[in-house]
Amino acid sequence: MTDEMPTDDMPRTDDEIREKYLDRAIRELNSLAHEIHDCSDCPRGNLMPVLGSGHPQADIFLLKHAAKPAEVEEGVAFYGRAGTALQKSFKRLGIDPLTVYGTVSVKCPVDPVDAAEACTSRVRDELAVVQPRIVVVMGELAVEDINTLAMPGAAALEPRIGSIQQWTAHCEALITPDLDDCLDDEPYKREFWRAFKRLGDWHGDLPPY
Repeated sequence: MTDEMPTDDMPRTDDEIREKYLDRAIRELNSLAHEIHDCSDCPRGNLMPVLGSGHPQADIFLLKHAAKPAEVEEGVAFYGRAGTALQKSFKRLGIDPLTVYGTVSVKCPVDPVDAAEACTSRVRDELAVVQPRIVVVMGELAVEDINTLAMPGAAALEPRIGSIQQWTAHCEALITPDLDDCLDDEPYKREFWRAFKRLGDWHGDLPPY
């Protein structure tokens, strides 16, 4: 009995396998982006949807409910003041922001109450592609959003600020205040930081391999 020889397109090393999975994740996120662009469920007119951005296989997945004007203008989640605040926070925690993925539940620049359920369900697709180890859920509305996704094996998250909860068998969740609400309120900003810095402890406990 002879060993089966690998074909030319089969990955042979761990690095090639990782590259293969990364390429697939990139293709799947690009395909999802095209679907969102073509979606006509929400009355957004000529405005473009706000898409997630970051590493396609990130350990850390950021989620907030809806976009702010700067994000709508650029069509990218966590662009502008929120993104700047997160960059500073990640630097202080020793986390490379290029290994993080961030998105919003309501992807179209409409009143969030008018957003179709299909819009927030896109987060389920993003989670399935990225497969993070932890989701940072920002604000009670984002907690409600993620609890409606009905991810396989997911437990209902409780809006306990600063708590890390087991969400699925392979993913935890950290609950923080809504970042956008904190930017102009000093006490609320400190509350966000107290919750968010728990991510640094979580990240420090990850094995280095």
